[in-house]
Amino acid sequence: MEKITVNAVGEECPIPVVKATKALGAMKEAGTLEILVNNDVAVQNLGRMAAGYHFSMRVESRENGVSAVVMDVTGPISPIALETAGDLCGLPSSGSFVVAVDTDVMGRGSEELGKTLMKGFLFAVSQLPSLPKTVLFYNGGAHLTCQGSASLEDIKALADKGVDIRTCGTCLNFYGLTDKLEVGSVTNMYEIVETLAQAGKVVKP
Repeated sequence: MEKITVNAVGEECPIPVVKATKALGAMKEAGTLEILVNNDVAVQNLGRMAAGYHFSMRVESRENGVSAVVMDVTGPISPIALETAGDLCGLPSSGSFVVAVDTDVMGRGSEELGKTLMKGFLFAVSQLPSLPKTVLFYNGGAHLTCQGSASLEDIKALADKGVDIRTCGTCLNFYGLTDKLEVGSVTNMYEIVETLAQAGKVVKP
């Protein structure tokens, strides 16, 4: 019987689900998958994940507010089944799609929270079984592909996997970032419109 423990303490959705999905994909036989988290949203989403695979699940309390979500894995899971994991946090997981990022924060309200959410979003996209064809960065999103961006590692990971990373040249020039681009290529508005028009699906964080 195989046992894997995943530490996702301090991580927000969708990272605990992404980490759990990767660990599940690595399991070669029946066993136990234990995910350590410290927020109720992660527990709920992991519960949905377990229910989707028809695994029995229990939640055990640990020290310092940590919960262990324990799934009884009945056997290896097919890659096709694993592709549905992104749906648990509202992320696309299959099909041809384009991600359009027009800001360096996600959602409205706290800017600090928005930056944390955007970093989590881009990490999650980089971990999807089926990756986007292109990721477009424009307006405030141009900051994310430049020096100092907290998401550079994840965006470079996408580029290394063959995802086309493009940043608006006009936006780079406006923000004084032309010489600070770290990943991908420079694009223009015609190419942005053409890419969006031809996309099977467009996802905006």
